Amino acid sequence: MTYLLGSHHVTLSVGGAQEDVDFHTQVLGMRFIKKTVLYDGSSPVYHLYYSNAHGDPSSVITTFPWAQAGLYGTRGTNQAREVLLAVPANSLDFWAQRLAQHNIAATQSEIFGERRISFLHPSGIEYQLVGVVGDPRQGYTGYGVPQEAAIHGIHGVGIHVFDQDRMVDFGNEVFFAQGEIWEEGDRARFRVGTDSFGNWIELTGNRTDPQGTWRYGAGTYHHFAWNLDTLANQEQVKFDIEGAGYTDISELKNRTYFKSHYVRSPGGALFELAVTHEDGGWDCDESPEELGKQFMLPTQFESERESIMSKLETISIDAKIEE
Repeated sequence: MTYLLGSHHVTLSVGGAQEDVDFHTQVLGMRFIKKTVLYDGSSPVYHLYYSNAHGDPSSVITTFPWAQAGLYGTRGTNQAREVLLAVPANSLDFWAQRLAQHNIAATQSEIFGERRISFLHPSGIEYQLVGVVGDPRQGYTGYGVPQEAAIHGIHGVGIHVFDQDRMVDFGNEVFFAQGEIWEEGDRARFRVGTDSFGNWIELTGNRTDPQGTWRYGAGTYHHFAWNLDTLANQEQVKFDIEGAGYTDISELKNRTYFKSHYVRSPGGALFELAVTHEDGGWDCDESPEELGKQFMLPTQFESERESIMSKLETISIDAKIEE
């Protein structure tokens, strides 16, 4: 039997490294848990990780700051666009005030019966804090964010698509869609996997924006990762997806902390099939208490540490931004 639990992490192409650190820690109050580099290609680019209190699968945002390399993307249709994060339902007034204190423009709305606050990452990526009830994940209480307002983790992924039906078909055929399809205005959503939180796919019908870029490039969403739990299940799911004709799928890649296949969905969004394997996890190279304190490199890059560090901007995890 093949299965999918829920979300695993979100990966974004952002602008500057320091502004990204400041945004996720000083503004959103997330925990910084890992500083490493992109494993693919030859360009040294940071890979930065943020999470809730415990680094749960379904709580992690990771970023590649591409501005230093001069690489920028285009937001558009047929592309993942919105970072949806779950917060306690009664915390939206706190977040509206906090964002205003940091001079971040935000708008409030109610979508699918959930109160939300929408705002932008400094590189332009769209974020939404979604008020939810009964989420068991524990938020991080650093940087002045109290437990009663702290971000639980991922709520889901917002994808802009030319044709919503093709993504619904994909969910129903091979990607573990659960329950009914909700529709509201130009949006439709459904849940995938067995988790009771963090696994919504929201589809916005968009036939006006140009095609969004799929490559790395500052200001764009790169991929959304799903938790397949075990390597055996992950391989069977890959086999089933390919067998259904969705053959734009990668070989297995070892990311140290997890192992992954990548599949391009018919709505353009890149999905990752991720497993935190027995030799992985965020604490496989740092203790749980010291996560994010050191610059971690995979074994194959360790001999180039000095050269790599010389090409990356210096960042401070505890740097302050103006109130």
